[in-house]
Amino acid sequence: MKKQFLGLRTVVYFVPNLKEAKKWYSKIFETAPYFDEAYYVGFNIAGYELGLLPEEKPITDKTNSVVTYWGVEDINFSYDFMLKNGAIEVEKPTNVGGELMTASVKDPWGNEIGIIYNPHFKV
Repeated sequence: MKKQFLGLRTVVYFVPNLKEAKKWYSKIFETAPYFDEAYYVGFNIAGYELGLLPEEKPITDKTNSVVTYWGVEDINFSYDFMLKNGAIEVEKPTNVGGELMTASVKDPWGNEIGIIYNPHFKV
């Protein structure tokens, strides 16, 4: 039987300044965009799409109802690296059971970015 859902494909963050956000996300994820247009910037992050879309009317108070967690090898290093590069602290690295740890920050435009260390998850 065919599965209806094939897995996560794209996470999109809305930003008021695509040029600044492209530079910031390139530095944070240590990856240049593979798609770079005035209406969309796309990054391939280990086979997953991180997309940036320009906001028509910037929203500074963005919702926290959904958090996407990006896998990392060293959560403390990644968390500190993001903070040193302009991210805003939301949740410090926290053990959530066994070896699993999560943390989250907001980018300079208010989008929440989660990071997770999960040695059990294999792509």
